[in-house]
Amino acid sequence: MIFYLGQYLQTLWGPARLLQSYAVIIAIALYLGFILAEKLIPKFYNWLPHDRGREFTIKENAEAAKGKPTGAGSVFITLFVLICFFVIPISITQGFIITLTWLTMLTGFLDDRSVTSWGEYLKGALDLVISVAASFILYFGLKKLSADGIVRFWLPFVSAEVAVHPVVYIIICTIMLWTSINTTNCTDGVDGLSASLVLLALITLGSVFYFILGHKEISAYLLVPHFIEGARWATMIFTMAGVVMGYLWHNAFPSHCLMGDAGSRALGFFIGACVMVSGNPFLILATSSIIFVNGGMGLIKVFLLRFFKIKVFENIRFPLHDHMRKNHGWSPTQVLIKFFIVQVLITCGMMGIFLKIR
Repeated sequence: MIFYLGQYLQTLWGPARLLQSYAVIIAIALYLGFILAEKLIPKFYNWLPHDRGREFTIKENAEAAKGKPTGAGSVFITLFVLICFFVIPISITQGFIITLTWLTMLTGFLDDRSVTSWGEYLKGALDLVISVAASFILYFGLKKLSADGIVRFWLPFVSAEVAVHPVVYIIICTIMLWTSINTTNCTDGVDGLSASLVLLALITLGSVFYFILGHKEISAYLLVPHFIEGARWATMIFTMAGVVMGYLWHNAFPSHCLMGDAGSRALGFFIGACVMVSGNPFLILATSSIIFVNGGMGLIKVFLLRFFKIKVFENIRFPLHDHMRKNHGWSPTQVLIKFFIVQVLITCGMMGIFLKIR
């Protein structure tokens, strides 16, 4: 790892000590992720499966996507994993989360390349297994870092931390991860939309971990718990941001490739995991509100209709980006820019509320 290499090189060359600076490692990982993803993704176009159209999206979207290389998430998520293990310092918990992120990608990629779709129930079951495994890993990893062995949440409007029972934590974490996987997957339907919203979420999370939770004085001033591994997680988050930028370079409208389930599912899992590590589950509202509304309301609509025969939102098409395109005539660029602007406004407002009104 570059981080540990700097420890030995600094005896030979003084400036090599900068390789042990988290700020420097973040910069190296971010730019390396972008450059590698931007250069290497096109090299795999002939190896990736190609989109066969989308059954439940509007006709224009399906036709525009049909035939394009899909599953590009398998490339940039793998690059993310390699950069994490060879460039940044990682803990055991981080190593498990990185591995599960790759496995989530793999389940999506196998579905992308399968001639027959795996089906909602099989993918949902796989998501559940991965989410439960990650919940146990995160709980015991955070418990180990706690001075008294108790995992706590810091919540909006409350200055004191709240102790969380193991069962409660695992249930909340499982729901968070499963929901984040599937809502992010549903948002991947307009060129650049999912990647842009995810990129905003990653930059927000990375900044929170590095500048707030990972900084002893700032966290104390804002009455939030200091997270000793904040900088480590921030480095990993900005690494993911780098490879997403590299992918987005080719996915901007009109896209040349699609991330597929391989990318969207892994990104959803990763964001959910980082939110739970932050100690504030409500942080997902600041990072991914539009993703949750865009994809999540559709899941709720289908769930209520399929299992309880309850009809809701009958006049609204989900994912919401399809509704805005078909019913309001928005172009793909309008969907992207307007959704992105709304998420920025929500992020700024939510972060102000979470950090100051306590």
